[in-house]
Amino acid sequence: MIFGLFRRRPREGEHKTYDEIVAQARQPVFYTDYRVPDTLDGRFDLIVAHAVVLFQRLAGENKTVSEFSQNVFDLFFHDMDASLREMGVTDTRVPKKVKAMGEAFYGRADAYAPCLSNDDVDGLSQALSRNIYTDAPDPVAERALAHYMLAAAKALAAQDTAELMTGKLDWPVPAAFAPDEELAPGRNDGQD
Repeated sequence: MIFGLFRRRPREGEHKTYDEIVAQARQPVFYTDYRVPDTLDGRFDLIVAHAVVLFQRLAGENKTVSEFSQNVFDLFFHDMDASLREMGVTDTRVPKKVKAMGEAFYGRADAYAPCLSNDDVDGLSQALSRNIYTDAPDPVAERALAHYMLAAAKALAAQDTAELMTGKLDWPVPAAFAPDEELAPGRNDGQD
């Protein structure tokens, strides 16, 4: 506990960047039009998806940027730890849960990153199906979310790294990529 007193406090840009990731992932359109499950897991997965897009953009930059990315990542898991405790998870179970979340993050990053790098809509759709739409596969929503993530990767790639590190993230508007309601599974098209 005493060693925590000597840790560096996160910089304002790191906090703002993490807050921007979370704010974007919490937009209601993802849970309505994209039909991402509005559950703890669904919300976690959307934060991971946005974080992976940002971290993929910042990968390969200089040491300062690498440290920045690591600090934003650390904020993410500090927030997950605090959230679990607020939900009443016992102190002995929190580290195990956070470890499982870390493994999930890295697994998703390994699945999403190559697709983002190669502009691979099909591969990203399949990865999203395995990770987000596990209980109710939704090919239309999966593909729409893949297109959104690829557009987000392109939008962040167009931004200056220094600007990104201030927490100004130019995410695309999710509604612009939302699935067409007429193509959504289980919808009645009026033809019986």
